[in-house]
Amino acid sequence: MDHREAAHQTPTTPTQPSPDAPAPAPLWESVDALYAWLDGHNRHTAHEALLLRMLKLSEEVGETAQAVIGAIGQNPRKGVTHTWDDVQSELCDVVITALVTLRTLTPDAEEVFASHLARVTTRSLAQ
Repeated sequence: MDHREAAHQTPTTPTQPSPDAPAPAPLWESVDALYAWLDGHNRHTAHEALLLRMLKLSEEVGETAQAVIGAIGQNPRKGVTHTWDDVQSELCDVVITALVTLRTLTPDAEEVFASHLARVTTRSLAQ
């Protein structure tokens, strides 16, 4: 399989965690812990911290785009530089960053997200 064929291959099996890996913490517990960790290292005003976290979200989306471009070998000078597993990891970074940013905006992030997801799901599937 050459690099052009490899660029169009997507993972066919889900990535399995290592048997030695610790069980992940519940989603919102992890989001709260990351939020607290970031706030503990924050050297900016609350307003600046929120804006910087929103900018970080744009950075993570850009890294996802870079991984997609690398996975399909779009840049002829570089060829295939990433895998679809890299794209998955970058998408996870986008989601984590978005959830932590939402938590920065409101202490009720879990409820805000659940309510919004329910509205979007109802609206989208009501056809």
